[in-house]
Order: sequence, then structure tokens, then C-alpha cells
Amino acid sequence: MKAVTWHGKRDVRVDTHPDPVIQDPTDTIVRITSSGLCGSDLHLYEVLGPFLTEGDILGHEPMGVVEEVGPGVTSLKVGDRVVVPFNVSCGDCFMCGQGLHSQCETTQVREQGMGASLFGYTKLYGAVPGGQAELLRVPFADKLPIKVPEGPPDERFVLLSDVLPTAWQAVQYAAVPKGGSLAVIGLGPIGDMCTRIARLNGVENVIGIDLVDERLARVTARGVRTLDLREHGAKLTEAVRDLTDGRGPDSVIDAVGMEAHGAPVAKLAQQATGFLPDALAEKFMRTAGVDRLEALRLAIDIVRRGGTISLSGVYGGMADPLPMLTMFDKQIQLRMGQANVHRWVDDILPHLTDDDPLGVDTFATHKVPLSQAPEAYDMFQRKQDGAVKILFTP
Repeated sequence: MKAVTWHGKRDVRVDTHPDPVIQDPTDTIVRITSSGLCGSDLHLYEVLGPFLTEGDILGHEPMGVVEEVGPGVTSLKVGDRVVVPFNVSCGDCFMCGQGLHSQCETTQVREQGMGASLFGYTKLYGAVPGGQAELLRVPFADKLPIKVPEGPPDERFVLLSDVLPTAWQAVQYAAVPKGGSLAVIGLGPIGDMCTRIARLNGVENVIGIDLVDERLARVTARGVRTLDLREHGAKLTEAVRDLTDGRGPDSVIDAVGMEAHGAPVAKLAQQATGFLPDALAEKFMRTAGVDRLEALRLAIDIVRRGGTISLSGVYGGMADPLPMLTMFDKQIQLRMGQANVHRWVDDILPHLTDDDPLGVDTFATHKVPLSQAPEAYDMFQRKQDGAVKILFTP
């Protein structure tokens, strides 16, 4: 089969790999029909190379058709259409029972001190082959894949693998009070969808913040007030307060993570890490704060006193310096974590209708063949050609 594989910093290729096979009785093999390119994939492309091995298959946002099932599978059959969540979760353990599928005790990567395994995302998360490929082995076939109906295009459902539950959880964790306000920092796929979900759930005062023209335009077109970071600069906090009764928003979502602009020292540390031998780079990233924290610091600055910050952007530094005095003084509540996909599926599915209130059918800006993955990664990393969401079609 063909698959997108990692070969080094900013070096992904489409290689030929052996087809996956049934390994456990509860496995299924899924023939991929669509797979998303996620902002988190750019962390692999740019920063997290020390935790990858050349030839690792990338991608964690797939959907497709069941090609083969193991002898222990009872709820799926060949030909069923499924979305595959990015968490590899068993559905039966204590953590899954708590709705914490990203902490699944069956697939926790204990040797790395991490939570549940993820498809296509470094040895920190189990080095499980990913879904930017023609075929994918999916374990726990009776509990993990999400069966979806035939008929509507893949665009209707593929975002269930990551974007929709990640954004849904971010909004839930933000806990915007009735009649309250929400600021979303970063209007890439997750931030954009956060604004849509917040509005769908009745939050009227939603403010989107970014510095990319196309992203600002997309969100503005859906009736959300936006602020251009380039225009307001150091006065952004004042501009946000002007829109929130002078206090700042009740809740803020940081949908950026370690890709934030600014923070030149952290940027230098990230770049320097890329020149270290893998063993040294891995040790450095485990013990040093190498994140670019500009977005999180902005969230801390603009949220009102006693407000809530919901962190959905991925950070990777183990010793990031945070302004704890400010956070304590402002009595900020902070919630974060990988999305627990299955926890939110039943809430989301009723909105994936022909009325399309979340605009999922037209959410992707680019749909390209898997063979063009290297060019797509480069385009997305450079934020060129209005790229917000890219889907691969094997």
C-alpha cells in the first residue's frame, strides 16, 4: 500500500509499505477513503522529530470502508463505512468508562509515561501506524470505529475523527456562563470549529483572534467578530476588553499551542533542538521548556479575573515557564487535554444533518490525492493558498 511517511524535519514522502494484517481477533482492516492533515501533524513535520523513526506512517484523522474483520468482531462487517477516532481506546477500561478515552488504561504508553496510544503520532504515543495511507489496521473493532451511514460525502463525517470532538471538548471545557463571552485564539481548523460550536450552543459574544487573512475572513463570514493580531498588536488586550464590558472574556480557548508566533527564545530552542542528535534532542525536549507560549500568555492576559482558559492547542515542553503569579492572582481556571473522541460523538452526530449547521460539508479548503502529501504539508506549514483544512484521498 501507499502511505505518508516521516523521513526527517520537513521531509515527508509517499512510500510503499506492506499491507496491514489482522493481528488480534478483534481487529479490522479499513480501506481509507479520506484522511485529514492536522495542525498537530505539523509538530511532527517541524519539532517532534526526536520521537519519530524514519518510515513511521503519519496521520490520525481517517475514515473509510471495512475491508476485513477479525474472527472476534461482532458489530462490523465488510463494507461498513466507519470513522476512526485518533485515540486508540478499548472502550471497556476504567478511564474509558469515565469518558476519558485519551487516558485509556489498555493502551496507555506507560514506558513513556504518557496516556492512550494515538494513531500516527510518535513513540511517545505508541508509534501506532497512522491513517494517511490506503489501508489501516484498527484494533477494538467493536468499540473504537464509529459507524456512519452511506450516502453523504466523506466531508460530512471525517471531522469526527479529531476536529469536531477536539473543538467540542474545548468549548465544553471553556464553560462559558449563560450570556457570557468567549475569545478563541487561533482560527485554524480547531479554532474555526470552536467558534461555530460555541455559536451553535448559544454563545452570542464570540471573538476570534488570528493573523492570517483567509482564516479571519472565514470566521467573519459566519457572523463572528474577529480581531487581527497584526492590526492591534500590543493593544489587543484593550481591544478585547472593549468588546467584553471592560473585563475581558469569561472564557478563552487557546487553539494554537506550540506553533504560536512570537517568543523568539523558545523559537530558537525549537530550531536548535532540530540540529541535535536524536538521543540528545529527545532528552532536551523531555526536560526543557521549548514551547512558544505566546498564545497561552495572551489567553492568560485577556481572560477576565475568575475566568476559564480551555487549552486545546498541543504543547510539548516539559518545563515551560508559566506566569504562575498572574494566574494565581487572577484566579484563573485552566482545563486541557487530548480530546476524548467517543465522549462527545453522541452530542455531535445530531448536528451532522443535511442542514449542516456547522458547515462541515464545505469545511475543507483543499482535497488532494495522497500522492501530493509532501506538497500539501509544505503548503499547510507555510499557510499558503488559503489552506485551513486539507483532506487526502488515497
